[in-house]
Amino acid sequence: MLDDLTLREVFHFRVSMLGAISVITIAIISLIVLLSVLIVYTPLRNILPGYSASLRQQLVQESARVDSLQADLVLQRQYLDVIRQVAAGDIQTDSVKSLDSLQRVEREQIAAQSNEATEAFMAQYEQKERDRLLLFENVMPTGIRKLYRPVKGTIVQSVRPDMKMYGVTVHTTKNENLLATTRGIVVSVERMADNTFSLILQDGAYVTIYRHVGRVLKPQGAKVESGESLGMADGEHDIEIELWDGGKHVNPEEVIVW
Repeated sequence: MLDDLTLREVFHFRVSMLGAISVITIAIISLIVLLSVLIVYTPLRNILPGYSASLRQQLVQESARVDSLQADLVLQRQYLDVIRQVAAGDIQTDSVKSLDSLQRVEREQIAAQSNEATEAFMAQYEQKERDRLLLFENVMPTGIRKLYRPVKGTIVQSVRPDMKMYGVTVHTTKNENLLATTRGIVVSVERMADNTFSLILQDGAYVTIYRHVGRVLKPQGAKVESGESLGMADGEHDIEIELWDGGKHVNPEEVIVW
């Protein structure tokens, strides 16, 4: 390098091919190291392809974690507020309904709704059966008490007084309606050993006994009319029908048109 005024040499340096290559190599390596440090340890890496997706996923996870922690914090504060109010006497313990009481009220409401639905079904079913029986009424011969057929089905066992079998056994289908042979009062409803019911209908001295009833539709003490529904068959047990008049058994096959 020369001075402009005196044209004297100020300093000089000699560059060889090897020296130039070495300088360029060192510069490139330094630049690579600097960029690597910036990418690894600074947020600049987020501008590179591939890093933005992982950052977004991490942000979503952290946001969900923060929301969960906030919800837990709110519940914890509410719990502490209730404890503080109870300790201070601001809330009476009797005024706080327990979970068991709420469940009991809910069960009572469900039971009331189911009872109303059952009663509506029974009334509709009985009216339907009564209308059907008006068309096919079992009329007995003159001089014999008029009786409704208690159940539709096939008699599989007749009366056998010698074996103390005073009624008939009728094979019927599931949900077949059991009807009152006469008007009267349901004087007894009892559960039998096979989980069916025994039902007794009385009209003065005339008594009709129904055994192996699957479902009872009339409670004990209910007043019924002739042909009114008393119960339903379960389809698994045959129905037994006994008739008694003044303490003497009557053969149902002789007084009822099956």
